[in-house]
Amino acid sequence: MKKYLFVLLTNILFSITAQAQSITSDYNTQIDFKKFKTYAWLAPGDSVLNRYRHDKLYCGAITHAANQELTNRGLKLSTVNPDAIFMFYTGIEEITQYSQSPALSMGIGVAGPGYYVAGTAPVAGGKITATTVEDGTLKFVMYDTESKKLVWSGMANKQFKMTDDIEKIIGEYTTKIFKKYPVKKSR
Repeated sequence: MKKYLFVLLTNILFSITAQAQSITSDYNTQIDFKKFKTYAWLAPGDSVLNRYRHDKLYCGAITHAANQELTNRGLKLSTVNPDAIFMFYTGIEEITQYSQSPALSMGIGVAGPGYYVAGTAPVAGGKITATTVEDGTLKFVMYDTESKKLVWSGMANKQFKMTDDIEKIIGEYTTKIFKKYPVKKSR
């Protein structure tokens, strides 16, 4: 029974850890990505509604981190006739996680000739604590301006707290996403 519980707990912890972060990528294997020399950014969605987007606060950090990665792969930012168009999407979902502290029980027993009486009662613990974390998503997509088709996408999911250094997380996960880009760093 103990071995079964250990395996069950290990599987639960592994699945929680696996859900805490993930990096995925997909691209068209028929395309030579070295042909892309220039790129530009396009704001996702309706440009009128974009001014109300919550991720706009971190737009500069996202594009700065991505620009560094793309420059290191030989691409240059150009708004005049770019070879590729990049867009990014973000999403945040607030998740409440609950944990319970172990209960402390106190036992008492009385014995005499021919009898024994015992009992336990919880005296402390068992407190349920709620913790809020954010489940964030950062996704980049790349379109070929010649064919007008999606040719690459990379995405990261990560759980974090709003008290964390968000710009540092953006930088780290942008690097992790672009490691999946078909052209490796040249610098």
